[in-house]
Amino acid sequence: MNSSIKSYLNATTNAAPLAVFRIGFGLMMLYSIIRYWAKGWIETIYIQPQFHFKYYGFEWVKTLGDYTYILFIICGIASLLVALGFKYRLAIIAFFLSFTYIELMEKTTYLNHYYFISVLSFLMIFLPANAYFSLDAYRNKIQYKNIPRWTIDSIKLLLGIVYFYAGLAKINSDWLLKAQPLKTWLPSKYDIPFIGESLMHQNWFHFAMSWSGMLYDLCIPFLLLYKKTRGFAFVLVVIFHVFTRVLFPIGMFPYVMIVSALIFFDASFHNKIVSFIKKGLRIPSAKAIETKSVFKLKRKTLVLPVVTLFFVLQLLIPFRYLLYPSELFWTEEGYRFSWRVMLMEKMGNTTFKIVNGKTKAFFYVQNDDFLTPLQEKQMSFQPDFILEYAHYLGDHFKKQGHEHVEVYAKSYVALNGRLSAPFVDETVNLYAEKETFKPKFWILPFNDEIKGL
Repeated sequence: MNSSIKSYLNATTNAAPLAVFRIGFGLMMLYSIIRYWAKGWIETIYIQPQFHFKYYGFEWVKTLGDYTYILFIICGIASLLVALGFKYRLAIIAFFLSFTYIELMEKTTYLNHYYFISVLSFLMIFLPANAYFSLDAYRNKIQYKNIPRWTIDSIKLLLGIVYFYAGLAKINSDWLLKAQPLKTWLPSKYDIPFIGESLMHQNWFHFAMSWSGMLYDLCIPFLLLYKKTRGFAFVLVVIFHVFTRVLFPIGMFPYVMIVSALIFFDASFHNKIVSFIKKGLRIPSAKAIETKSVFKLKRKTLVLPVVTLFFVLQLLIPFRYLLYPSELFWTEEGYRFSWRVMLMEKMGNTTFKIVNGKTKAFFYVQNDDFLTPLQEKQMSFQPDFILEYAHYLGDHFKKQGHEHVEVYAKSYVALNGRLSAPFVDETVNLYAEKETFKPKFWILPFNDEIKGL
C-alpha cells in the first residue's frame, strides 16, 4: 500500500464532529418520520393505493398494509437511538434497512433527498459515531477522544459528491441558456412576500438563479473545506437552502444539508456544541467514564474495502447515462441516483388501450380507476412507469378473463417549456416488452437537442 495512503488511514482526529453529526442526523430523521405520519402520507402513499410502482430488481419488496405503521415506528425508534448513541450499530442498521425498505415500496416517491438519506445511513454503519458523547460510551464507561480521520472525511466526501455532481448536471443548455425549468416554476410563486410579484417574474432573475445555483453547487464543497472561506460558505449554505425551502416543497432536505455542513467545522466548534447540550440537559460530569486516546476500528480489513467500493459506485453510477444513446432528460434512462436535482419540468398525458390481439376489439383504460393522482402524474412521463403500469393492466385484465391481451399506450410529453410531443410508439404492444437495463426502443426520438453534461 502506498505509504501516503497508509499514513492517511492511520491519521486520527477529534471525535466530537462525528458525535454531533450523529445527534443531528438522528433527530432530523425522527422528526421526518413523525412529520410523514402526521401528514397522513403513510395512509395515502403506502396503504390506500391498489398498485405500487417498484424499482427494477426490487419487485420483491412488498407493501405491508396496516403493518406499514409498525415499519415507521421501527424507523422512528432507530433514528432516536442513533441520536442517543444507544446500541448504535444495531440502531443505524435498523434505520438503514427500514428507511430503505420504505423507499423501495413505492417508486412514485423517489427523490434525490431520500436516496441521499439511504446512502448516508449505509455509510454510517461503518463509522464509529458512538465513540464519543453517546449512551454506549456511558454504558461501557469508555469513550474515545479521537477517531480515524477518514471516518469524518468520508461524510465530507459524500456531501461533496452530492453538491459537485448536482453542479455538473446543471451545466446544460436548458438550465444555463434558457433558465429552464426555473422560468416555468418561479412566476407561479407570486404569493411569496415582497418578492413574489416582482422578482419572480423577471427574466434576468430566472437566469441569475440558474447560474448562481450551478456555481453554488460546484464551489460550495471546496469553500467549506478551507478554513478561511468556511464561515462565508456556511452562510451561503443557510441562505441557499432556506430560499429553496421557501420556493419548493422539498421537506426536510434543506435542514439536513444545513446541519450536515457543520461537519466541515473544526472540532473546537463541535466541542462547544457538546458542552452546550450537556449544560442544557444538565448531564452530570462523566468522571466515571474512562477516556481513551484513539478508537481503533474493528474489522478494518473488511470495512475499508466496503467503504472504498461504496465511493467508487457513488462516483460511477451518476455517469451510467453515457451508456444510453438518447437524450437523458427525455428517456430518463440513467437519470435517477445521479444527483440531478430540480432540473426538469416534465408533464405528460398517457392513455392506455387494451386490445384483443386476435379479434382486434379494444377498449380504453380510465387511469384513475387504478392509480392515485400522484401515481398517475409520475406515470404519465416516465418510461419505466409506463411499462410497469402496462404490465399491471395486462395482468389485471387477463385475470378478469380477457384473452389475447395486448396493451398499447398513447403518450404526449412536454419538457422544460417545449410543446408537447409524442413520447411512446403507440404501435408497440408494451405488454410484450420486458423491463431491462437496455435502451427502450419504443420511446420516440427527442426532436431537439439539450447540450451539456
